[in-house]
Amino acid sequence: MSSTTAAAASTRGRQRAGSRPAPARAQARMGTIFSSGYTIFLLAFGVGPAVYALFLAFTKNGAFVGFDNFVRVFADYRFLPAVGHVALFVVVWLACLIVFVVLLALIVHAIRIRWLSTTSRFLFYIPGALAGASSVLLWLFVLDPAVSPVSFILEAFGKESFVQVVQTDTLHIVLAIIAFWTGAGGWIVIMYGALNNISDEVMEAARIDGAGPINTAWHIQIPLLRKWISYMAILSLAAGTQLFVEPRVLAQASKGVVTQDYSLNQLAFLYAFRQNDFNGSAAISLVLLVVALGLSVFFVFRGGLFERE
Repeated sequence: MSSTTAAAASTRGRQRAGSRPAPARAQARMGTIFSSGYTIFLLAFGVGPAVYALFLAFTKNGAFVGFDNFVRVFADYRFLPAVGHVALFVVVWLACLIVFVVLLALIVHAIRIRWLSTTSRFLFYIPGALAGASSVLLWLFVLDPAVSPVSFILEAFGKESFVQVVQTDTLHIVLAIIAFWTGAGGWIVIMYGALNNISDEVMEAARIDGAGPINTAWHIQIPLLRKWISYMAILSLAAGTQLFVEPRVLAQASKGVVTQDYSLNQLAFLYAFRQNDFNGSAAISLVLLVVALGLSVFFVFRGGLFERE
């Protein structure tokens, strides 16, 4: 056996033994370096606090008490109303996102004029540049019929003052509109990018078969967006269950019309920093975590998020 043949056989042997080429090893090292920062912060500010909250939720003064903290929180007269408020908000918000984001993305994608399409995407994205508290402060003026630029719309619904606009029975709709205005633009841009990834051959075949814009959207584009819609629903659900900033700012602006315990996060805040009951606050946080994870798993499997094409 020549030296060249022996060297080739040795190389093949090392590759069969699991060694990777130098470029692959370099890419693996770079991937590890880039992801290490995220991993450290995830462990420090994600997993660590969650484990500590789990400990607090099942203990009292360091002693294990089982589900006592959960029973005490569930018996609180403020708990069920807060659950209802968050549930209504999440349902309205997710419905608006799924329907209007997909619809607007399809409309923008259908626009054949390049500058108009680009301008539309930019305008949709602008509200997302505002932080949550800033957007709520802006909406304080929009929701006040005395100074609102859309006061004629508010008055058409019989809302003649800011207090009437932020009444508890319709507040979930107001919060959903604020959240949609703030976050929908970014998702429209993402959905637009996903629509651009649909094969031209598929779209051309639909046109040859005589499918119009509505049939093409319903039977081809929307089914191919299923994973992206599921992804949007999961992240939006996680954000929606953490409702805190918007009702808190509205509570301060309305001078008590919006209660300080409107959402579960606000109630957990009151438990921790008004009642000095960190165990009860941790129990509420754990309930939110379990519910959000459960619903996220549902969207993952229903949307086929991790299925391979």
